[in-house]
Amino acid sequence: MSELDRRQFLGSVAAALVAWLAATWAAAEAPARPNVVFVLIDDLRFDEIDYPFVELPNIQRLAREGVRFRNAFVTTPLCSPSRASILTGQYAHAHGITDNTDRSPRSHALVTFPRLLHDAGYETAFLGKWHMGVDDTARPGFDHWISVKGQGRYLDPQLNVNGERKVVSGYFTDILNGFAVDFLKRPHAKPFLLFLAHKAVHPDLTQNADGSVSDPNAEDFVPAERHRALYAGAAPPHRPNHGKPPVGKPALERRFAGRPAFGPGTGTSDETIRERLRVLAAVDEGLGRMLEALEASGQLERTLVVFTSDEGYFYGEHGLSVERRLAYEESARIPLLMRWPSLITAGRSIDELVLSIDLAPTVLELGGAAAPAGLHGRSLVPLLRGRSVRWRDSFLIEYFSDRVFPWVAQMGYQAVRTRRHKYIQYLELAGMDELYDLDADPYELANLAGTDAGRAALRQLKPELEKLLAESR
Repeated sequence: MSELDRRQFLGSVAAALVAWLAATWAAAEAPARPNVVFVLIDDLRFDEIDYPFVELPNIQRLAREGVRFRNAFVTTPLCSPSRASILTGQYAHAHGITDNTDRSPRSHALVTFPRLLHDAGYETAFLGKWHMGVDDTARPGFDHWISVKGQGRYLDPQLNVNGERKVVSGYFTDILNGFAVDFLKRPHAKPFLLFLAHKAVHPDLTQNADGSVSDPNAEDFVPAERHRALYAGAAPPHRPNHGKPPVGKPALERRFAGRPAFGPGTGTSDETIRERLRVLAAVDEGLGRMLEALEASGQLERTLVVFTSDEGYFYGEHGLSVERRLAYEESARIPLLMRWPSLITAGRSIDELVLSIDLAPTVLELGGAAAPAGLHGRSLVPLLRGRSVRWRDSFLIEYFSDRVFPWVAQMGYQAVRTRRHKYIQYLELAGMDELYDLDADPYELANLAGTDAGRAALRQLKPELEKLLAESR
């Protein structure tokens, strides 16, 4: 063998050895595809699982044994668009579910992460409130389907159970928890995904055939009978912007016939807050039953558990109640907890800006399924591994005007949120934009739009907003 041939041979051996070592290290670093239990709550604020009097031992267990994302946000703070963004990894302007009206045909066509996991070999189940269209029929990618028409109701709901419609007696949250436990107790020949989308903690509204609701101002929260006296007399904590009139917010200062100006008298009552937290108690109990079922079957440590919400809720901040939609922190910010010991170090907190659209690419990567082109979110796996990676410094929040409330009829906006600022550009209300310095004003009380400091910040924020829109077209 010539010297040249020897060098080429040794070079090829070395390259093969490096490739083998890289593959070995990667395999050692990447555990087997997990089962996934994804629990989605409706309208749960980012902060209320930490209220001092609230007893949520199983939700807190996820935080204690997993990771908490302290700066998690939805990209459209409204039920239907937000749920579609969670499932697709796309902004609402791309996936087309832009409001809560009946978009059933479009929702059947969505390319969701459960659909892709199913194609990659997962057994998949959907339980609960789909709410991207009012029909209750199965969407593609699910082996098992239990859902309701529209919003459903808390007591004695009518369910579509794998194609059979029937009224099931009992409390909706408990019923869903029971179906979830039954699914988890079954033998599974393949990794599985359980997507449990609770109606809780949404009010019990009646949804019409077109997706509208009979009384959008209702605050009828229905706890389980056993929880009706829970937290009696407890005083919910209030943020410093609670009951504050929206001074300097011209979009909210507009007057409407029959509606008082927003202020201390128009916020959410403490009893309504307690009722919502009573509704949440059944969710926590069900989560505990699911964790017990996973543990009994030996699957708990092999299962990624995700707990999150589709948006927040106003408890009187800026005088707002019975509402989400707006770009303020109480509406756009959500709880996000994950537990999977094979990857996630217990008790961690992550402070990076993470989004609802990051969940689809994250679960797809962990499940070994290729992410489709056109996703706007980023996989959270590098953050879960504890790696130091360059992360986003800004993101888009968007809302498309609807007609549920007169005062939101022209409130469509595009907003950019950075680590320091939030700029809200209303699309139909000229001269009513808002800008906040979140370092100095975390409760968004002082609108800087039109000030010298605001004009200086907008020279950076407006191009950033345009960049975010261009990147997601």
